[in-house]
Amino acid sequence: MRGNVSVLEGSGGNVAVLTGADGKLLVDAGITASRPRIVDALASLSSDPIKHLINTHWHFDHADGNEWLHGEGATILAHENTRKHLAVAQRVEDWNFNFPPSPAGAIPTDVFATDRILKVNGSTLALKYYGPAHTDGDISVAFTDADILHTGDTYWNGIYPFIDYSTGGSIDGTIRAADANLSAVTDNTVIIPGHGQPVSNRSELKDYRDMLIAIRENVAGLKKQGRSLAETVAAKPTAAYDAKWGQFLIDPAFFTQLVYEGV
Repeated sequence: MRGNVSVLEGSGGNVAVLTGADGKLLVDAGITASRPRIVDALASLSSDPIKHLINTHWHFDHADGNEWLHGEGATILAHENTRKHLAVAQRVEDWNFNFPPSPAGAIPTDVFATDRILKVNGSTLALKYYGPAHTDGDISVAFTDADILHTGDTYWNGIYPFIDYSTGGSIDGTIRAADANLSAVTDNTVIIPGHGQPVSNRSELKDYRDMLIAIRENVAGLKKQGRSLAETVAAKPTAAYDAKWGQFLIDPAFFTQLVYEGV
């Protein structure tokens, strides 16, 4: 893209890569099954060794590659809650799945609570904790010189998001994070979302925030009327947005369930 920052798509969440003499820095790790293709993609960018990995949050599709990247030489940095979830068995109710503890090499060894500034490859990276949003450990990564923002899963470009209530996420936290992202960018900022088309902008981000607010209001109104979850889903409170946002993993009924859970 610019400022020696590239984005890789196709392995779980979108992965940002900063190249340079200090070694490659990755934002998110994708899934281990993609390792051969990630290795090829990284080699096509530069011959710099892998030295740094930032996890935007703990979910499998963003952190499953931690162990092999650590084995290649990466020091792993994350929010303290991300390390907490990776280190133990973790139940995610809305997926009906129990994730096992991550192996020792996959656990972040450098953690922070609120903010962190990094100087790598001649670039300044500003890491910021959102507070509980998609999970309770989400962070943004701003490449300040290049004016690029990686939002992790606080932004799903063109698709309904998953919200992980089991580890501190909520619809209201997701909206607060979208507002924080809007405040942090301009019309010139390149935005890397956690999922969806990997290069986005402020206008698309605003559409995402507005969609979240509208559907929350629709679902909250139905719940306030005493509608059950099944009745709320049947009322199709997402209908005006489904053609654009409801065509991926999180379908309209599932997203309605996730919003209902938090209003």
